[in-house]
Amino acid sequence: MTELSIRPFRVEIPQADIDDLKARLAQTRWPAQIPGQEWAKGVPVSYLQGLADYWANEFDWRAIETKINAYPQFVTEIDGQNFHFLHVRSDREDALPLLLCHGWPGSFIEFIDIIESLINPAAGQAFHVVVPSLPGFGFSMPLAESKWTSSPVVGAALATLMSALGYARYGVQGGDPATLTNAPLW
Repeated sequence: MTELSIRPFRVEIPQADIDDLKARLAQTRWPAQIPGQEWAKGVPVSYLQGLADYWANEFDWRAIETKINAYPQFVTEIDGQNFHFLHVRSDREDALPLLLCHGWPGSFIEFIDIIESLINPAAGQAFHVVVPSLPGFGFSMPLAESKWTSSPVVGAALATLMSALGYARYGVQGGDPATLTNAPLW
């Protein structure tokens, strides 16, 4: 088993940061759309305006923060890179460890709505779930150095994390095939 310093973590975004984001979104200077080009030359301006309006006026960060903080989260450092992850253990004796990896561009949040069904299924196999924020994403930012864009480096770090959590064998789900290079598979 690998030794790492693993510390508890909670998402607590300061209200001032949320207010600043909303103000910056409201002050965005939008370019004119190139006539007739829509998606052929990038994202249409009207689409981006809709996204900015959603983030500024509809998205409820506090509700998402509460949902995220309902699960145990941790941070650790592996080879100089900060790693954020959820580690949710099942109460079932027969539970198997399962590493869930988001792809690019993605986030650990993609798995929030399925964790309960994995750790406590109505029937079938239960799992101990580990959901990392990959280097450069979410709360595993910023990148410590460029090597963290290499799939073999990330795969080896995830194997180190799983070992530190006491898992010698585990299943892996990947949202991006490149993410899993060098991660030992069950």
